[in-house]
Amino acid sequence: MTVTYTARVANARFCGFSKLLLAWKGSIYKVLYKEFLAFFAMYTAISITYRFVLSDEQKRYFEKLAIYCNHYASLIPMSFVLGFYVTLVVNRWWSQYTSIPLPDRLMCVLSGGLQGNDERGRLLRRTMMRYASLSALLILRSVSTAVFKRFPTMDHVVEAGFMSREERKKFEGLRSPYNKYWIPCVWFTNLAAVARCEGRIKDDHTLKLLLEELNTFRGRCSLLFHYDMISVPLVYTQVVTLAVYSFFLVCLIGRQFLDPCQGYPGHDLDLYVPIFTLLQFFFYAGWLKVAEQLINPFGEDDDDFETNWLIDRNFQVSMMAVDEMYGDLPMMERDRYWNDSNPRPPYTAATLFVLRKPSFQGSTFDMAIPREEMHFQPLEDIAENMEESGTRHPNMALFNRLLSAAPSPNGFMGGALRRTSAQLQRLHRSPSIERCTSDDDEEEERSCEISKGGSLPSGLGQDTQSTVCSFSEEKSTRTPLLNIHFAEEQGGNNPGWTPPGLPFVTGSTQPWCGVCRVWWQENLVSAFCG
Repeated sequence: MTVTYTARVANARFCGFSKLLLAWKGSIYKVLYKEFLAFFAMYTAISITYRFVLSDEQKRYFEKLAIYCNHYASLIPMSFVLGFYVTLVVNRWWSQYTSIPLPDRLMCVLSGGLQGNDERGRLLRRTMMRYASLSALLILRSVSTAVFKRFPTMDHVVEAGFMSREERKKFEGLRSPYNKYWIPCVWFTNLAAVARCEGRIKDDHTLKLLLEELNTFRGRCSLLFHYDMISVPLVYTQVVTLAVYSFFLVCLIGRQFLDPCQGYPGHDLDLYVPIFTLLQFFFYAGWLKVAEQLINPFGEDDDDFETNWLIDRNFQVSMMAVDEMYGDLPMMERDRYWNDSNPRPPYTAATLFVLRKPSFQGSTFDMAIPREEMHFQPLEDIAENMEESGTRHPNMALFNRLLSAAPSPNGFMGGALRRTSAQLQRLHRSPSIERCTSDDDEEEERSCEISKGGSLPSGLGQDTQSTVCSFSEEKSTRTPLLNIHFAEEQGGNNPGWTPPGLPFVTGSTQPWCGVCRVWWQENLVSAFCG
């Protein structure tokens, strides 16, 4: 039932996809034409009623209603809702396909791991492979309507040869309220244990590999069953469906062509047929139909999975691999290129152009580098350069840019930064500060005490000490970093101005108290001095 067009788009050419628009099976026309005709019929009925049935007063009221509907119809996020929903459904659709159990790996391990050319060995291999195919059939019969129509009862399964009558009695004798697709897998493991005891499976590693492949096969069956049980949340499907249908119900009124004589904005023409509204319905409703077809790919739509074909193929191939092909090897002989150290298969005339293309060597193969940059450098010079660059603090450039943007030394920030410079120098000399001073000549000399276990405002808790600062006339032995002349800045001499982001203590005669200066020092040191 899958529509395959891969060969038709193998090469990109003029109107490559356009030729696919003429296909009918699996097309959007086949899926949407009934809804499209119903929408156009309702639109035509409303248009005829407006033009020939309503009175002039009723027409004016209808025109106001149409303008209102057309204005607010765009509030429904059609592309947003449909885009997420269809993406979810397409990802789920592909995950379901990759969950279909395929016996190829299992049959290869079984054919190579279970030894024996006698009838007993052949019986073990065929029976174990049939159990795996039976498990896949039972799960596909539970999720696919096409497979269920082919095998509606267990009698049909027995008659088809997937199960013997004795096995059916065993199967139905096991009472369980749940789906029993896993029972043939347990029979498989029991037979594998018997084959190991008989020595037909030579070692435990082969048995382990065989059971791992069986568990992978059974896991896919289980995943397929859970995909069938856990659907896309119903509320999501309802929201998307209501959004699409309500939008086009509003468009039936809002997209009507109104009387041009009334002079409504955007209604200068009367075309009778809403071409772009019909195109919009075709795209949005078709988008919803894509999700409707892919949400359950185990049905009987044109693009649903070929489950019956998979059952036939898997059963035939697996039986051939473990029985007819067991131990069947062609005679080994020397190949055609036995004495050729550089074998090269021939080309036909249609593919001869491939030989004219140079072999790809890598994206940097033709890269050109100047000759003076190809010389190796002595490691001693490289180490010295690294040491010189390491002595420079990485944050000094940023610190210098900050200082260059500082305000005038005559203003408020100038005095604050002068005091900060002296404190920074003392912090560099000693990590523990027992006394702090201020260079401001206008303030009196005070003592600075450090008490353990105190608390500071936000930003002062860098360590476990609480610092209460006052000022004294102690001059630094070093030249302050900021003892230079700065350009005048707007607001610097304004007595009520406070720089943004810096604390200001309400009620203080000075913009900055001693505690605030310590806050500035500690944060500046941690930011620029490591």
